[in-house]
Amino acid sequence: MNKIKIAASLICADPLNLEQEMNHLTEAEVDLIHFDVMDGHFVPRYGLYPEILKEIKKQDNCPFVDVHMMVSNPEDYIKLYADAGADYFNFHIESCNHAHRIIKKIMAAGMRPGIALNPDTPLSFLDWIIQDIEMVVLMTINPGIVGHRFIPEMLNKIKELRTLANDKNPSLIIELDGGVTPDTIPSMIQAGADALVCGNGTIFRPHEDTIKNKTKYIRNIING
Repeated sequence: MNKIKIAASLICADPLNLEQEMNHLTEAEVDLIHFDVMDGHFVPRYGLYPEILKEIKKQDNCPFVDVHMMVSNPEDYIKLYADAGADYFNFHIESCNHAHRIIKKIMAAGMRPGIALNPDTPLSFLDWIIQDIEMVVLMTINPGIVGHRFIPEMLNKIKELRTLANDKNPSLIIELDGGVTPDTIPSMIQAGADALVCGNGTIFRPHEDTIKNKTKYIRNIING
């Protein structure tokens, strides 16, 4: 089995101490920085900004950044986030009419394309594009809300996506976003997850322990 990636959800970090939080995440050797972008329209809140991304990418040994575009017009943001230094550009397929065109533009901008799917979006939306993408961000809660509980029915969807990926695109990264906790991680991995978005339920819990120690704790759970 491939190494399960820990994707640290930067929106859960301390906004007044982002530089320090990034240093802690780098020290903890997280695999990815999950960077939520929200427009207040596609989801009912606002997220992180390209200027923040540009600054964190200046840091030594910054992990790869996967940008999660929870916006109504993702095509308009491609150049902006490519210039800011995004590595993966994941957009919601529910937000667009021409997913294949957007994928090609993402690749032309030098980023790795990915698709995000809401809990009630069928996997059939991926049928003709799964071979062209490098990541699927599978929402396991409804998007745009921090702290909601994992939707248990998503386990079957994870398994179905794993089967589809193994057939059509074996290198595809299945990243789960929402409800990742020490209790849900084992079943998520068993179902076929490759990456877990870790936020308030896992590594960003300053009242309990440091980011480094919490990350180590989650890594131990992942490794069984």
